Amino acid sequence: MSFEHETLVWFSKSYGLFYLLGLSAIVLIYTYWPTNKKRFDEAAGSIFYDEDKPCR
Repeated sequence: MSFEHETLVWFSKSYGLFYLLGLSAIVLIYTYWPTNKKRFDEAAGSIFYDEDKPCR
């Protein structure tokens, strides 16, 4: 069973395209899932919780 270079390139480009589209869809669904809002809001505001002051 021999594959030509062009056949392998076509397969890898097609597989890569569908892989990236699927991965993007999964990331978007995870990001906008309603139960994750609290976690993301806490992470966004966590930098402001510590009151660091300059050393004297």
